[in-house]
Amino acid sequence: MNVPIDPGQRAARAGARAGIALFAAALLVSGAAWHGFAADTQSAAKVASATTTTPITHAIAGGRDSYADIVNVAAPAVVTVRVAGKARVSPTGFDGDSDDQEDLMRRFFGDQFGPRGPRGMPQMPQRAPRQRGLGSGVMVTTDGYILTNNHVVEGADDIKVDLTDNRTLTAKLVGTDKASDLALLKVTGSDFKPIALGNSDNVQVGDVVLAVGNPMGIGQTVTMGIISAKGRSTGPGDGSYEDFLQTDAPINHGNSGGALVNTKGELVGINSQILSNTDGNIGIGFSIPVNMAKSVMDQLRTKGKVTRSQLGVTVQQVTSDIAQNLGLKHAGGAIVSSVTPGSAADKAGVKQGDVIESFNGQPVQDFNSLRNRVAATAPGTTADLAIVRDGAEKHLSVKLEEANPSKTARGGDGEPDSNDKAALGVSVAPLTPELASRLGTKSAEGLVVQNVDPDGRAADAGIRSGDVIESVNRQPVKSVEDLRSALKRNADRPVLLLINRQGSNIFVTVKPANG
Repeated sequence: MNVPIDPGQRAARAGARAGIALFAAALLVSGAAWHGFAADTQSAAKVASATTTTPITHAIAGGRDSYADIVNVAAPAVVTVRVAGKARVSPTGFDGDSDDQEDLMRRFFGDQFGPRGPRGMPQMPQRAPRQRGLGSGVMVTTDGYILTNNHVVEGADDIKVDLTDNRTLTAKLVGTDKASDLALLKVTGSDFKPIALGNSDNVQVGDVVLAVGNPMGIGQTVTMGIISAKGRSTGPGDGSYEDFLQTDAPINHGNSGGALVNTKGELVGINSQILSNTDGNIGIGFSIPVNMAKSVMDQLRTKGKVTRSQLGVTVQQVTSDIAQNLGLKHAGGAIVSSVTPGSAADKAGVKQGDVIESFNGQPVQDFNSLRNRVAATAPGTTADLAIVRDGAEKHLSVKLEEANPSKTARGGDGEPDSNDKAALGVSVAPLTPELASRLGTKSAEGLVVQNVDPDGRAADAGIRSGDVIESVNRQPVKSVEDLRSALKRNADRPVLLLINRQGSNIFVTVKPANG
């Protein structure tokens, strides 16, 4: 049935349809606008992202993180030192080894029991093998002088130097100083590239340094680190003079004699030792300060040897307990445990128990620093010694004498004869109860070893500073004269010494001067 539509309803429906159409159109328009807004937002994000990830194409002024300029200056001065020498042959005991048996039979019954060649013919004797070694060195003058370590060239009869420009030159050994582990070489040629010498006194803990050398023979290598400490000593009492710069710049075998360089490209040290429980670098290396090296070099060039001064005292470091006991304001300095009769210190009035606080105005921190400062002063120089005695400070003038460890066993009473077969190579002083207590020995009598000549017979036998010599060939020694007489009686035979070392007695055999 058709229901008639009221004109009003028709108009309302038409209006509704028109409203729906308008709403749909508006929705389409707004949707397009929203889509356009979202697209614009995403595009802007992409642009921003692209802007922030674009790499910087220009360099920052002075921003190159490199030591290349320093290496370019220092590296041409660092050379490789190659040495060769005859191997030292020492007799071996018979232990049942087949080679030893053949050697024993050959010595008793002749060559018929020795190694045999083709057709049973005895072989010709073998030449002694050649020992070869490798280290580093530093060119320090335009006319070809090179600093290296004594232990690099010790015993060598042929020394070759490889330069960075691929030249290999034969080097002459100008001189060595075992006490500082330094040696001076000379090569002939031109166009050398020496390094500038810095001032090691100005080096500070924390300074950046480069180590340059030829580790393990792989070729010139540069490593970097800092100065970890100053004034180090690794062998107190062995007669050496040490004032090492400690560094964590990697140093390995072959670096010995190489350069330690500051950030100005100046030489501040000659690399010498490492401390390691693995025989490789663990970040503890030692370098000889260039100021010490320069002093040794100058003396070797002009005199062929190195002379040093000595006071003639035995000292030890002042600890906080000792300082408190003596009423000192602070720990530091060196307390005198004994004075060698007739020595420079004895003539100046130094007494046992004095505390040496400064030498020529320079504070004394310990035994090693005092010894190095005295040694660096020319013999015959009058020096100022600031001491504390019974709580009062005094100044003494001391005329330094030339250090000569061979004076030992001769009582320090005059220059020794260089041909004296009895020279042992130690300086000694009578043992006192106070000194015995400090050394931790129960010995009542004997002679305390003060210094050891690194080139002497005592050093070869392993005698150290601080050892107490109680007897020679089982005869007690109470004075320098006792020791001198005992040594003269046995000048041509090995000498048996009874040594007390830190409370323990050991026998030490010292070979004769001619053996």
